[in-house]
Amino acid sequence: MKMKPILLAVAVSLALSACDDRDIKVIETSALLNQLDNPNFVIIDTRQDSLYNGFKDKNAIRGGHIKGAVQFRCEWIENIQPEKFVSFATGKGITKEKKLVFYDSDPESLDCITAEFAAKGYDVYRFNDFINYANANYPLESFENFKYSVSPQWVNAAINEEKPETLENEKVMLFEVSWGSLENAKSYTQHISGAYHFNTDWVENDPVWNLSAPDIIEKNLLKNGITKDKTVILYSDNQLAAYRIFWALKWAGVEDVRVLNGNLETWMDAGFSTETKVNIPQPERQFGTKIPANPQIDIAMPQEVINAQKQGLKLISNRAWDEYTGKISGYDYIPGKGEPEGAIWGFAGTDSSNLADYYDPDNTLRNPNEIFTLWKTQGIHKGDKLAFYCGTGWRAGVSWFITQLAGWPNTMIYDGGWNAWQMDSQYPIQKGASHQQNKPDSKNDFGKVMKKGNSCKS
Repeated sequence: MKMKPILLAVAVSLALSACDDRDIKVIETSALLNQLDNPNFVIIDTRQDSLYNGFKDKNAIRGGHIKGAVQFRCEWIENIQPEKFVSFATGKGITKEKKLVFYDSDPESLDCITAEFAAKGYDVYRFNDFINYANANYPLESFENFKYSVSPQWVNAAINEEKPETLENEKVMLFEVSWGSLENAKSYTQHISGAYHFNTDWVENDPVWNLSAPDIIEKNLLKNGITKDKTVILYSDNQLAAYRIFWALKWAGVEDVRVLNGNLETWMDAGFSTETKVNIPQPERQFGTKIPANPQIDIAMPQEVINAQKQGLKLISNRAWDEYTGKISGYDYIPGKGEPEGAIWGFAGTDSSNLADYYDPDNTLRNPNEIFTLWKTQGIHKGDKLAFYCGTGWRAGVSWFITQLAGWPNTMIYDGGWNAWQMDSQYPIQKGASHQQNKPDSKNDFGKVMKKGNSCKS
């Protein structure tokens, strides 16, 4: 990892102000193993998400994180407002009453994060031997489908034919995803070198903004070179778009789809190149399977939801709290206010343009384990039959993606969303939170929110 100059400066200044080296203690492997299940210790992984999720660190023969570890990255610090730091850390179980064990394979990153917490008066330990830990038979955890979420480094290796971990395909395509034709796609003006543009209109249409007919989607995918047996990498300025298309391509039958964790800014911060030239993909003639290959991950319309609810389906809203409680519709083209009857709030963002509860301060995806902990407070569990929805489907793609990353079965997206539901007065609605619930704490307030674009069209 190449640390930003500003973060390196922060690390140096904090190290100088952290009294002396005795404020940061070193813990050895044997001692760490003895504390893995001790509630008075918090083990903290400070590496990038892909390594925490399951990709192998450099020189490691196993991937993933130390059993029970939470995350806190040095890169977040500059994006956390100082007055929010303590409460944000507390939300992750990191408090001054506990012993904090930080680990990383990058000494600079470990210096930065330990100095920051020591300077703020936390009881700090550092574990310097993670690679040897990973190469021994010690407890590691990872997510079943960690490969879906990829780092800038992975994407760079893939498009340069370097065959990064988990990539077994020689046919790789990279797409910038946003709404609009090539001429009107503002986010494509500057893009990752070699990327093509993916117009979300290729797979959805108004007025409901559900998936288009299979033959239309197939025609558009083939026109743009996409077949079931290619590896398709997606990214977007507003990440909701990329996760929406991940779901659509999985529904269609593309076997290997990845999403860049972050956006163009994440890519540029990693030091990789961009361009302004327009890239046009070579069309294909055969998709390779009948679309949809995976219809089970889609519930299209309200009556299907109602029928499924009678069989135990839990309908999960990823709409902002004021949308969920019926104060606003959230969209200028959706007049109705309220939610489908029986909807459970699954956390969201500040409005229809973002899903801030699901992102870290550096705009990467939040640790799935944190989301699952929040969901448990709402009665949402692994093994439940779940359908996520929002206004028209974009925000729901993020929460559904997280379930796929972790290998949860029986999860899908209710594509029609509130938009389709409110179009017909026959469908029962609810206004106000169920059981008179107050807004649950997302434990993710770092003082800033995702502001990129709109949830559908920008």
